[in-house]
Amino acid sequence: MRVLIKAALGLAVLIALSGCATKFRSYDGPEVTRVIVYKELRRLYLLHENRVLKSYRIDLGFAPEGDKKVEGDGRTPEGHYLINRRNPDSDYHLSLGISYPDERDIAEARALGKNPGGDIFIHGRGKLYSLLRKDWTWGCIAVTDDEIEEIYAMVRDGTPISIYK
Repeated sequence: MRVLIKAALGLAVLIALSGCATKFRSYDGPEVTRVIVYKELRRLYLLHENRVLKSYRIDLGFAPEGDKKVEGDGRTPEGHYLINRRNPDSDYHLSLGISYPDERDIAEARALGKNPGGDIFIHGRGKLYSLLRKDWTWGCIAVTDDEIEEIYAMVRDGTPISIYK
């Protein structure tokens, strides 16, 4: 009887612990060497060298046309950046930081007498997504929560990301 109780308790602990870690996946495939985003196509691609490993449909900032110029403009930046940080506690499930703004972005915003903004991420939809429409972010790149779990596992800090019109 004691063995049965211990086994049942052990199984309960395993089930409870597995529920805690569901958003963190492992990945042991080819290294993602580049992330490419085509805003007009609403697509994000994970590449190993010149081979596409995965492709995702994306949402962008609420003003999707054009390059981000200043904080609050609702545009997603265009240019070449790096994945430079990760947020496991994001309001949008998980998120990977993009190194926007760079020196060029800062200079453009200063020429307009404005702040370029920052905190641009690839992220999930989070809890509020059902209230939102297509192209709903403040300049970030959004995928589903399931997809950001996969991307978060596959993409390492320091990976180049190119965002094109």
